[in-house]
Amino acid sequence: MAGNRELYQQHMNAGHNAVWDQDWAAAIKSYSLAIHEFPEDGEAHIHLGLSLLRAGRLEDALKVYSRAHQLLPDDPVPLEKSADVLERMGRLKEAAQQYMNVADIYLGLRDLDKAIGNWERATQLTPGLVAVHVRLAQAYERIGDKRRALREYLVLAFNFQRAGDTAKAIKAVERALRLDSRNPHALNTLRALKAGGDVALPDDEELADAPKKQTSMLDAFGDEEPDEPQRQKIGEADPLGPIGEAMTEALKMLSDHIMNSGSLDASVAEAMKAMQLQRQGEYSQAVEAYKRAEAGLGHPALKLNLGALLYLQDQPKEAIKPLSEAIVAPQLSAGALHGVGLAYMKLNQHKQASRFLLQSLQAVDTQLAVNDTERSELAEIYNRLLGALDGANEDALEAIDKRFADLLSGKDWKQRIAATRRHVEEIMRDQGEQGVRDFLGTGGSDKLAEMVSRIDTYISKNMLTLAMDEAHTAVQSSPYYLPIHVRMAEIMMREGRLRQAINKYNTIARAYMARDENDRAASILAEVLEMAPLDVSIRTSLIDLLESENRMDEVLDQTIDLAKTYNQLGNFDLSRETFQQADRLAKRINASPAKIADIKHYLADMDQLRFDTRKAIKTYEEIIDLMPEDERAYRRLVDLYFSQNNPVEAIKNLDRLLGIFTKKRQISKIVQLLEELVKHYPSDTGLRSRLAGIYSKTGRKADAIEQLDALGELQLEAGMHSDARNTIKKIINLKPDNINDYRRLLAQLDGK
Repeated sequence: MAGNRELYQQHMNAGHNAVWDQDWAAAIKSYSLAIHEFPEDGEAHIHLGLSLLRAGRLEDALKVYSRAHQLLPDDPVPLEKSADVLERMGRLKEAAQQYMNVADIYLGLRDLDKAIGNWERATQLTPGLVAVHVRLAQAYERIGDKRRALREYLVLAFNFQRAGDTAKAIKAVERALRLDSRNPHALNTLRALKAGGDVALPDDEELADAPKKQTSMLDAFGDEEPDEPQRQKIGEADPLGPIGEAMTEALKMLSDHIMNSGSLDASVAEAMKAMQLQRQGEYSQAVEAYKRAEAGLGHPALKLNLGALLYLQDQPKEAIKPLSEAIVAPQLSAGALHGVGLAYMKLNQHKQASRFLLQSLQAVDTQLAVNDTERSELAEIYNRLLGALDGANEDALEAIDKRFADLLSGKDWKQRIAATRRHVEEIMRDQGEQGVRDFLGTGGSDKLAEMVSRIDTYISKNMLTLAMDEAHTAVQSSPYYLPIHVRMAEIMMREGRLRQAINKYNTIARAYMARDENDRAASILAEVLEMAPLDVSIRTSLIDLLESENRMDEVLDQTIDLAKTYNQLGNFDLSRETFQQADRLAKRINASPAKIADIKHYLADMDQLRFDTRKAIKTYEEIIDLMPEDERAYRRLVDLYFSQNNPVEAIKNLDRLLGIFTKKRQISKIVQLLEELVKHYPSDTGLRSRLAGIYSKTGRKADAIEQLDALGELQLEAGMHSDARNTIKKIINLKPDNINDYRRLLAQLDGK
């Protein structure tokens, strides 16, 4: 029944005034009176909870905030405040869980900043919450806070390693390196994981942006262009590429050798003649002269020039031998490798060609390296690239060879090598070896890496129209290059075109699935579900993918979430059917009892909504068999048995629940529960008796007498005179103010 609205408002105003004066006792009284008028008013409960908190009555504040949450389930404030209370009470694990629940509400309200704040608080109270660190990392990425996102990924790596899952730890670090490839802690962590060593939690100072002077080959993965002073000074190079540059160097080396040797024999004379003819462009005659000189002069520079000219004269087969012999000279190595690769390419021997061309790229890149660390890292990268080429078929290798040949020609080939290699390394990290083969073999034009770089720059500067225009241009030239499509989806998200972005991501994920790149597909689908948690088709796709990978624990989690989604969408029959599927799957994969119990709770709740009380009771009893101290199941059974007019079973389950509370020393829970039950079932003598007993034990004499008095009346009305006499004796033992009245009543009963 509704109360007096005017009186309610008077009490609320009085409470507000008392809060202003910090008179918490008066505030508590006023807000309590307001609630008496309107017991279902959530706002009054929130104000009362705050006043109780300020007065130091933490248990009472927690109880009031719990009630406020029941009244206002979509309001984050009651949960947030109850988390604060739990934290003050030292119940940190419960507080952390509550902060996580609050974050979920804020996430539903699209308030990402507040969701992040509550996730952070949860991790501070209870370190090692992997699920929270994952969500924090993704959230930080979404708002552009890369330093904090990187820290969360490294914390994940630490926790994964501690749990014995090194593979997941490595993946977490690799995700961190996508954000800041130069970060020393991330690089050291990755090395330690691969070497089987221990990793440490990151300090904030270690995660500060690396100084600009550092020029590791991994610089390409930061948002800004790396400061590479040696590379920035590179101007135009020989348009023939490394082989052209090597020919110029070989002429100089051979000339110096002849001058230093002081010999003027026939071989030297022929070599000098050959060099002159080469400078004049008379390549055919120069080749013949070099061949005559070769018998007495086996210098690598002569071999290089002879092999290069043979290649330029369209004699690739003959060119391979002298060029291979020139590789031993460090100054000529890149050019000689380039020449051998081109020769094999012209002979349509694409596997050999790709290896030599890649080695030429590595030699050039290594020559441009600025320190030993970078040279070592380059060696590791090119070894991985070489391994990626092993999986390419002949057609793909032909296209890859053409890409390498194009990359090693033109006036700017030196400048393009480092940029392309950095982009390939990013693809290797994100998409694996198949992604690299696609980029080099089918997706990668000479300008593609530059276009991707421009798109990223536009996105970082929020120039979304330019970014999308550049992406469309890139797609026209490389329609099957998925990283471009990923960037297009990101642009759509930033523009607020949520549905289009989701559809795009879903298409990309299916493309990765078609390529058997299931990890990448699963990652994309999981990220999309963060944006659109109610999208059934995406969640179904993710379940199918995880099932094909036999990742059944994740399948179970996603099936539960799918069932929840159906419930939120109002499709209760399909929701129940999906929960049943989850229940069967959980048993099949031997999921934890807690997980199975959680599923059964959903099923039992839905049975209650369908008024199928018998089935709900059976399910709750199954839960108790799995989890003998499941408080929620006992509580539900108490209500269900009372609703069936079966107080004996209700009290039996109540006593079990009270025993759990007693063992945990949760006296306030006992009082709260019994008060609630007495309010709902005021005629039950067992409830009155138990509430009176707990009041008496906790020193609440007046409340105990009130309950015993009501109990006695119920017993008398039911003709239970013997029980009534015992109850009155208990009242007398408590020495009430009107003790003589009770003595007279007892005497009357004894006389009957």
